[in-house]
Amino acid sequence: MTHNVGGIDRMLRIVAGLALIILAATGTIGPWGWLGVIVLGTGVFGFCMPYTLFGFSTCAIKTDPETPAE
Repeated sequence: MTHNVGGIDRMLRIVAGLALIILAATGTIGPWGWLGVIVLGTGVFGFCMPYTLFGFSTCAIKTDPETPAE
């Protein structure tokens, strides 16, 4: 499983996921808030399936120091 969720994206997903779970647990927003578990999971593991399906990534591009610049 390759990481495709970058640093800021991961932090936002973790915060949003925790917020949704807390709001669902307190009954503030109803059962849809439990989708925060998925959001939290994608942030913790750094992998998002829709990103893979669409060929998208928010991870930093790694450059090979051996490759000459064009």
